[in-house]
Amino acid sequence: MTSPETAATITPTTPTCPASPTTPVTIIGAGLGGLTLARVLYLHGIPVTVYEAEASPAARTQGGMLDIHDRSGQLALKAAGLYDAFTGLVHEGGEATRMLDSRGRLLYDQPDDGLGRRPEIPRGTLRRLLLDSLPDGTVVWGRKVTGTRPLGGGRYEVAFADGEAVETGLLVGADGAWSRVRPLLSEAKPQYVGTVFVETYLFDADRRHPASAEAVGGGSMLALAPGKGIVAHREPEGVLHTYVQLTRDRAWADALDFADGAAALERVAGEFAGWAPELTALLTGGETAPVARVLHALPDGHRWERVPGVTLLGDAAHLMPPSGEGANLAMLDAAELGEALAAHPGDVEAALAAYEARLFPRSARAAADAAELLDLCLGDRAPYGLIEMFTAAEG
Repeated sequence: MTSPETAATITPTTPTCPASPTTPVTIIGAGLGGLTLARVLYLHGIPVTVYEAEASPAARTQGGMLDIHDRSGQLALKAAGLYDAFTGLVHEGGEATRMLDSRGRLLYDQPDDGLGRRPEIPRGTLRRLLLDSLPDGTVVWGRKVTGTRPLGGGRYEVAFADGEAVETGLLVGADGAWSRVRPLLSEAKPQYVGTVFVETYLFDADRRHPASAEAVGGGSMLALAPGKGIVAHREPEGVLHTYVQLTRDRAWADALDFADGAAALERVAGEFAGWAPELTALLTGGETAPVARVLHALPDGHRWERVPGVTLLGDAAHLMPPSGEGANLAMLDAAELGEALAAHPGDVEAALAAYEARLFPRSARAAADAAELLDLCLGDRAPYGLIEMFTAAEG
């Protein structure tokens, strides 16, 4: 498997007062990618507005730990002028990784080496850092996009669920897997990849769930077998965040109805009969309502022909199975797009062409690597193929 990261040609930016305005930018989606782009544009004096469907920054839990990579996410944070602030927020010791078999026996153990190549940070903390770096009013909350349409001349209308609409001369879809902006560029639709994740949490784990806490250790833990796995991360304040993974057909996934949480949880737990209790307790002892994540991906090598005044970043552009790269790629996309727009003042098309010329091959490589990693985690050789990959990377 090739490295999913490609060092970007990004020059770290020192925050300055906004320069003379250029083409205003409309971003759909206030995730990490959309906010990174807004921050980089703000530093370059380019007017920007972000529209977000959520009612507020606190509308929902923002997910678990992210490892921010030195050749992608960290470069993006440097371009955004936020790297130093980021380093003060990382979860110490979070880079440790261990792998167990289904009986709980240790197969692989990599302590946190303290080098900071992939420091861990809660997604919500990183999002808050980005939000706090933007002027008030940059993000408009409670604006769910219902559709977009071209107006001609590289201009677009964005319609919202509240009946309002805006026009823009530069539209960026940072709105995730089911992007409302993508249809302006591509007919591609996400397809089920054959895997379901079930997300659970344990709280105050060292005191209330000591066996599971010991199994997970100080960072991330993977217990994998062909077709199934239990993956957990230690988060600050004694939280264990678990993703149970199952390779199943679409009918099985569609029948997993968490409206009856107890029955659904019992069904999922039944897939792990005979596994060590400290591992299955990460699922059965969950202290929040379990959430199913039915994994989808865009077609391999997804790309589009250049369309004036619109582009995509992050999952909207290259949705793929989880591989630890999603947030990093979205932020790197955003930083490169922001730098391209700043480098081509008055020539949006040249900026978008330069951005997409780097985006497409990088995305194709990352998607291929993500598919290979999913096979290493849940395919016929699990977990030993993944251990071999980790060992080779250390060498």
